[in-house]
Amino acid sequence: MTHNSFISNMPKIDLHCHLDGSFSPEFIRKALKLPDIDDQLITKLKAPADCSSLTQYLTCFDLPISAIQTKENIINGVLDVLSQASSENVKYMEIRFAPTCSVNENLSLTDIYEAAIAGTKLGLEKYGIYSNIILCAMRHHQPDTNLKVLESMADYVGHGICGLDIAGDESQFPNQLFQELFSKAKDMGIPFTIHSGECGSTENVKLACQYGAKRIGHGIALIHDINLMQDIRSAGIGLELCPTSNFQTRAWSDMSTYPLRDFLDYGLLGTINTDNRTVSNTNMTTELTLAKSKLNIREEDLLTIYKNSVEISFADDNIKHKLLTDGNSILLPT
Repeated sequence: MTHNSFISNMPKIDLHCHLDGSFSPEFIRKALKLPDIDDQLITKLKAPADCSSLTQYLTCFDLPISAIQTKENIINGVLDVLSQASSENVKYMEIRFAPTCSVNENLSLTDIYEAAIAGTKLGLEKYGIYSNIILCAMRHHQPDTNLKVLESMADYVGHGICGLDIAGDESQFPNQLFQELFSKAKDMGIPFTIHSGECGSTENVKLACQYGAKRIGHGIALIHDINLMQDIRSAGIGLELCPTSNFQTRAWSDMSTYPLRDFLDYGLLGTINTDNRTVSNTNMTTELTLAKSKLNIREEDLLTIYKNSVEISFADDNIKHKLLTDGNSILLPT
């Protein structure tokens, strides 16, 4: 796909980026002390363009998770993703991952948080990208395990960690199983986004809204419920769309009807994100180019999408002000 210079040069924001789905093959090679990068490694890291389902797509995370079992690798993993983003003028990222998948005899949850935060600080120094960490509970984990993540993250919120999410196989573990987790997060004042509507369930989107989610991860099933769209618009809930991933997992099949255009026209806070840079073989430039060339998104919409991203981000007000200043530098072609 050919990228035009306007999209390549414009500032960008990526709010939905999974750490373990976005490692470069070179990082994996170094972290796991592999001799070289071969076709077998690439096959394990990148999902087929025509996955049978989200379940198949998720199998690509096993090897990357094994690469973040030390503090050093977590720090360098965050730096690796920020390095990739720096080459395409990304100004702000929220990078998410499941810390429980890195807990071992040498790493506690708080060790993992501090390593990830250290990576964001080094990323700002080295690449000039502001970033925060979203911690993911996992749908297939026991409730007590997910509650430990929530309880242990409280002191770090606003200090490098910006929110909570729940990830995993939405079709097998629906949102109704996680009311307690998000009720407690709401009581604690911890912002959260919830993967919902990626597998066709408007009910999951509805429950995410009822639980108090500030944002919805993917949310494309929302297009099938106009009343729910009205509720989300009234509540100012943001939508983190990830087009390439959605087509890859068969969450959506027809590019001409992809709902981002309709969401924007309806006044919803739609955004474009990568989801998994390596697993989906994408980046923000590719996603925005796809949106413009195939998804009925006009060039002038890209500024709206950027401003939506600033508005729904979990960044503090100072960073939001800086990002809006960057956004004002976007000059639309005449």
